[in-house]
Amino acid sequence: MNTGSSPSQHSPRNQMWKPNRTLNKWVQRGVIVVFGLFASISVLTTFGIVLTLVVDAIPFFQEVPLADFLFDTEWTPLFNDARFGIFVLISATFLTSVIAITVALPLGLLSAICLSDYAPQRARRWLKPGLEILAGVPTIVYGYFALLFVTPILRTFIPGMEPFNALSAGLVMGIAILPMVASLSEDAIYAVPSTLRQGAYAVGATKREVITGVVFPGALSGIVASFILAISRAVGETMIVTVAAGQNPNLTLNPLVSVATMTAYIVQVSLGDAPAGSLAYKTIYVVGLTLFVITLTLNVFSFWFVRRFQQKYE
Repeated sequence: MNTGSSPSQHSPRNQMWKPNRTLNKWVQRGVIVVFGLFASISVLTTFGIVLTLVVDAIPFFQEVPLADFLFDTEWTPLFNDARFGIFVLISATFLTSVIAITVALPLGLLSAICLSDYAPQRARRWLKPGLEILAGVPTIVYGYFALLFVTPILRTFIPGMEPFNALSAGLVMGIAILPMVASLSEDAIYAVPSTLRQGAYAVGATKREVITGVVFPGALSGIVASFILAISRAVGETMIVTVAAGQNPNLTLNPLVSVATMTAYIVQVSLGDAPAGSLAYKTIYVVGLTLFVITLTLNVFSFWFVRRFQQKYE
């Protein structure tokens, strides 16, 4: 007798499908919630850091005018006649960072090109892990390497160099950030589809023309990202400049003398040179906020540059 329903409607498969479909929907929602919580943790952490720096920096600017902070040419917050010219620390930070990126960017990019397009596969399996070992060396080791090994060698060629100087700190810092540039750039270059390379070779392009005209533009976003990360790492580096560059706040572009970077000053005050709650102690948060603004500016510039380049070549 025909009951008006097909046998397939009462089959075990259809009876199991509806609850499984509901379960899958709830699982997907749960995954979205969990991932959203993980993402919000990073956002809230960043917000908390910024809030802490801003809240603790406000009392400093209630006592020190912003114009003196930005345009004064001396930084002596621990002296009786205190001066708070942050430009002294910024100039030293950029001096050591420029030296570091002068070493790391060209060597890192050339290393990435060699690993991705010139080195044999067997050599690449050994060279890339060997290069990345440098990233695992503690920065305090790099600092003493610069002070006790690089500086004496440089002083044999440059007799007027001070024991603590920006040049040796910048050179060793460039070696420290070189693996970041090389590894990230190599990954970006290696990710360019091989069909683009083969198409360029098919029309008669040489390997140099393929790299400069096809591979490099295709991997530009990753290369720029590695550059910006390396520059941010150089600006925020602490132990290398603290050990090798010294803690003498000089407004100079001479890399042969001792300088005090922003991170080195934070270490100096954190060791107890200023009582907690004093105006000199509050400078820690002001210098930290300045570092954050500089890093944020670099990241915004990288996003703008990559987007502009992509629009140009679309």
